[in-house]
Amino acid sequence: MLKRIAISLTILIGLAVPAAAQIEISSPGQQLIPLALTEFLPLDENVRPEIAAELHEVLEGDLDFSGLFDMVDPEAFLSDADKIGLISIDVAFDQWRLLGAEVLIKGAYSIRGEELVVEARLFDVNRNRLSAGRRYVGRLTDLRRMGHAFADQVLEALTGFEGPFNSSIAYVSDRTGNKEIYITDSDGHNDLRLTDHRSIALNPDFSSDGSEIVFTSFKEGNPDLYRKQLASGVEKRISSRKGLNVTARFRPGEEEIALTLSQSGNTEIYMIEAGGRMINRLTSSWGIDINPTFSPDGDRFAFMSDRQGNPHIFIAEIGDESARRITRNGKYNATPAWNPRLDLIAFSRLENGLFDIYTIRPDGSEERRLTFGSGNKEHPRWSPDGRFIVYSSDADGKRGIYMMRLDGTGVRKISSSGNCQHPAWSPRR
Repeated sequence: MLKRIAISLTILIGLAVPAAAQIEISSPGQQLIPLALTEFLPLDENVRPEIAAELHEVLEGDLDFSGLFDMVDPEAFLSDADKIGLISIDVAFDQWRLLGAEVLIKGAYSIRGEELVVEARLFDVNRNRLSAGRRYVGRLTDLRRMGHAFADQVLEALTGFEGPFNSSIAYVSDRTGNKEIYITDSDGHNDLRLTDHRSIALNPDFSSDGSEIVFTSFKEGNPDLYRKQLASGVEKRISSRKGLNVTARFRPGEEEIALTLSQSGNTEIYMIEAGGRMINRLTSSWGIDINPTFSPDGDRFAFMSDRQGNPHIFIAEIGDESARRITRNGKYNATPAWNPRLDLIAFSRLENGLFDIYTIRPDGSEERRLTFGSGNKEHPRWSPDGRFIVYSSDADGKRGIYMMRLDGTGVRKISSSGNCQHPAWSPRR
């Protein structure tokens, strides 16, 4: 059972950043902002250096992965780094300008029993002002979530769009000898097993509010669709139609699910209610139609089909069984994923015996290859802000879960044990 512990936060100040300071989020690495990240200091005599170290680790990891910052070397920090400075008049901005920093993060913490309070601030060094501030109150076990939440706020203050780090990733792992569903933080910490079917579970997907998942399981012998509430652990089988009940995806903002069924003898995509009742059939062709993924407004969906011979990516309108092919290259294109905010679809392509990940516009233009090198890279899924991609790869010999920026840079592995596949990125918490 996954228990979600609420973190209360207070928004202190959220000043608009002038257009000149905005970052183009589709071009990570092109315009790096020099950022100084200081150690969080104790607000009282209860000094816990491990708290400060873990907060620093989380923030540094998230902000470095964003590809938007050039971190100022802590070895060069001057005396102001040893002062709490939670308001602008207490910050020696001249010291930070001397080091070349344009933005500065300062913070402090206090602990009373199991309660943790974290004060976090983002300062605009060039304008001598506070850009964003947060006060988080929770339990000691919420420490990493607090760090991820403030990293998200830093991205929002500087780009206009909140980051994705205070979120979760569901995936499949065989570490117990069976394929079960697991969930982890966006950086691979706090791993938790969600299922104990002792069988084969596949293809998890999060609801629009992130409170539950759907997935396929062979628990009863047939590949049936299950729905699981994350907070309570309550699980229910919602589609056990004859044959396949696979590759389910929630429709954005709706209590509806698209999934692949083979009940008619052919593999087609259908829409059902979240409780399992049939709504309608979305595709109709002689070929195999599978792996639906919705546009951000939920009015269109992309999918994989071999209706014209080889597997390619197609797009259709909800309620219109005609479809338009958007991939023209390659002989095997699979597992599309529609970016939740940008006009892009990620997918995997098999060429020369290996899968790699590509992106393409919904009109079929600007196809771009993102991954190279050894191993297969498959099942791409987008972060909730559309800046990053999570996927599976066996590049190091064992299949694992990896993340990268939307331009293919910054690759990092977040899974640690077992063969892992079929990742899905949750909405923000």
